[in-house]
Amino acid sequence: MPSPHLKSNCIVLIVVALFLTSCQTTYYAVWEKLGKEKRHLLRDQVEKSKGDQEKASEEFKDALTRLKEMYGLEGGDLEKMYDRLSADYDACQERADIVEERIDKVERIADDLFSEWRKEIDQIQNASFRSKSTQKLKATQKRYARLEKALKSSRQRMNPVLENLNDYVLYLKHNLNAQAIGSLRGEVASIETDVDKLVSDIQVSISEADAFLKEFEK
Repeated sequence: MPSPHLKSNCIVLIVVALFLTSCQTTYYAVWEKLGKEKRHLLRDQVEKSKGDQEKASEEFKDALTRLKEMYGLEGGDLEKMYDRLSADYDACQERADIVEERIDKVERIADDLFSEWRKEIDQIQNASFRSKSTQKLKATQKRYARLEKALKSSRQRMNPVLENLNDYVLYLKHNLNAQAIGSLRGEVASIETDVDKLVSDIQVSISEADAFLKEFEK
């Protein structure tokens, strides 16, 4: 007989497969059988978005630090540092893709939740209950709009940093010598400014996620 842990893993894999290959209705139906409704799924995805954003912040800062550390290096040390910078860029690009996928999931579930919420309000006969539920929906949508805007802003801010990092990586790949690296010293200020703005935007999106969850869970 399969162990409880194995069965749990199988359930998770089935749910993921349904999310990727089947319709949203089936996806939600499976989760409801596991005790999670759309509001729970949205909360989970917003929580995960915070983790994705925090990791992105650290990875972009690591790439900037690596770029700065290349100055003054020669020979084999330069080769090793270039390899690390290239790996840092790949990690940043992968993280940006993960963030974008997470935003898509948050948007999809939020849209479905709000649509369901509006339909259920129409079924409420008690005028007072219907009014309060409508007010709660509007407040939640307003708060969510701020979160969505912050998430998209931080993701978009990643693009110029990724472009600059890619330029540096490709240039250094073709010109891996101390002189070439020295010529980029003045250019690093630009990417440092972009990274600072990105980190700031990420912090805003994390704060908005916290505010949304606090209001959402009341």
